[in-house]
Amino acid sequence: MSAAREVFGARARALAGDLIALRRRLHAVPEVGLRLPLTQAVVLDALSPAAKEAGGALEVTTGAALDSVTVVLHGARSGPVVLLRGDMDALPLREATGLPIAADADRMHACGHDLHTAALAGAVRLLAGHRESMCGSVVFMFQPGEEGYDGAGAMLDEGVLDAAGRPVRAAYALHVVADLPAGRCYTRPGPVMAAYGVLDATVRGRGGHGGRPHEALDPVPVAMAAVTAVQTYTGRRFDAFDPVVVTVGEFHAGTAPNVIPADARFRAGVRSFSAEATTRLAAELPPLVEGIARAHGLDAEVTFTTVLPTTVNDPGHAGQFARTAVELFGPDRYEELARPRVGSEDFSRVLQRVPGAYGYLGAAPPGRDRPAGNHAPTAVFDESVLPDAALLLAALAWQHVGPAPTSCP
Repeated sequence: MSAAREVFGARARALAGDLIALRRRLHAVPEVGLRLPLTQAVVLDALSPAAKEAGGALEVTTGAALDSVTVVLHGARSGPVVLLRGDMDALPLREATGLPIAADADRMHACGHDLHTAALAGAVRLLAGHRESMCGSVVFMFQPGEEGYDGAGAMLDEGVLDAAGRPVRAAYALHVVADLPAGRCYTRPGPVMAAYGVLDATVRGRGGHGGRPHEALDPVPVAMAAVTAVQTYTGRRFDAFDPVVVTVGEFHAGTAPNVIPADARFRAGVRSFSAEATTRLAAELPPLVEGIARAHGLDAEVTFTTVLPTTVNDPGHAGQFARTAVELFGPDRYEELARPRVGSEDFSRVLQRVPGAYGYLGAAPPGRDRPAGNHAPTAVFDESVLPDAALLLAALAWQHVGPAPTSCP
């Protein structure tokens, strides 16, 4: 049995009811963006037992520009600082699971952040009960605004990496996945999630009568040609082993079928897996669209905004994640990802500053042949994984702050 499992295993199982109850409280009050007052209040309330167990060694602060919660647990002796992250925000869609705990709102915890928050609160309780054995400190980062609001960047700006008074040595985050086998852990060294950027293009033409296109400058076919060119360019000019994924999710033009509009706009999400590819995309896609417009005698206004960098796992810490999962749960419950996942994640900003690792925990509900994935209004997560999620997070921190001779002076 691993040292961490021996220390925390029974306690994690005993917390199962509390963690599930906390997850359900969070699921009932989904909030979107950086301001999550109800969620923050639930988290602060849930931390009360850990504060008592820590005997005054638990420091809790809240954010200014966002409703974050930062918790610092100081061990009995000085040592390294490790950070654990759990995101708290929901998505702007109406739940269609039909479950008794379904939220009655146009917001839903469809990405499992309610489980992340409950698991992180569980890790606080597990570690708080052993602070007298700890050599170092753990920073628990309860983060709003992961879903497109760069909450991680905002918490970095507000000093989350300095919260313990010493530099963070390592950082870890865990994400549940609704359509992967429950209890199975995954990660990989190097890129684990994609960088994300947005290409925003407006083609300017000259409106006119739908029956006399020769008297107008129709921007619609030109914008359509630009969409095709962007797809062709990224498919033919970038290495297949350093891929680029482009999705044109918006195309807007016109108000009537017999009117040629004056302009047409499209927006594309662009994902990549290396800094070189991201830099090239930002430099090369805007002039490509502008050139196509000029070839047709039209103008184009084009911007490329890099939203998030690639999430890159430090190889050593990814290996630590893998070893910890195997030690806790056995080799049959860990699998190294063959390739990165194509979503994007603002924990990438933390990993730009601190070596660490980001991994996954399957949470597919039992008895479903084709479970819905994250972000679906029908996404259902198996709550029974919560004790293991809390245990894994606590164990990752324990590798750095547990009572080992190398960390205890």
